[in-house]
Amino acid sequence: MGQAARIGYPARMAATDATADPIADTVRWLQDAVIGLNLCPFAKAVHVRGQVRFALSEASTPEALLEDLGAELLRLRDAPADQIDTTLLVHPGVLGDFLDYNDFLDAADALVAELGLEGVIQVASFHPAYQFAGTHPDDVENFTNRSPHPTLHLLREDSVARAVEAFPDPDAIVDRNIETLRRLGAAGWHALLD
Repeated sequence: MGQAARIGYPARMAATDATADPIADTVRWLQDAVIGLNLCPFAKAVHVRGQVRFALSEASTPEALLEDLGAELLRLRDAPADQIDTTLLVHPGVLGDFLDYNDFLDAADALVAELGLEGVIQVASFHPAYQFAGTHPDDVENFTNRSPHPTLHLLREDSVARAVEAFPDPDAIVDRNIETLRRLGAAGWHALLD
């Protein structure tokens, strides 16, 4: 699903509807956008096999989110891969500002190291206001990492390595995704998720 430059510009996500179901929103985004547009050619197989864990953090502070992240990292470490291959930790109540979220990724990486999980699990990032370094907020390539709610994606390194072996040119995925999103356009993206 792509590596992110951890530099962004001030952006705040839109206010979330109090009646929204963040997990249902995230499942729909995964099915309709990530899998439906084939933004990640590896997502469909684990989703179809039921190996994606969708976890909701009710954290309202970065410190509480870090605790939830630690628990999910350990859960993923301890679970057999055929039961949980990857985890999407959705946290709608904290880090709505993209710069704050972007800064938090350093704490997430430090926690991975502290738990002795470097080389075992990595954390990827998705956010409603995601913005790659050197882009403008409305540039289409940002939509590849835009999710309905701030989300930390926990990936097993061995799963990533197998995926890269099966698809040795990850840059081709990025280029194809940008072309797909250019054809779709911002209006098409929003219609897909509405």
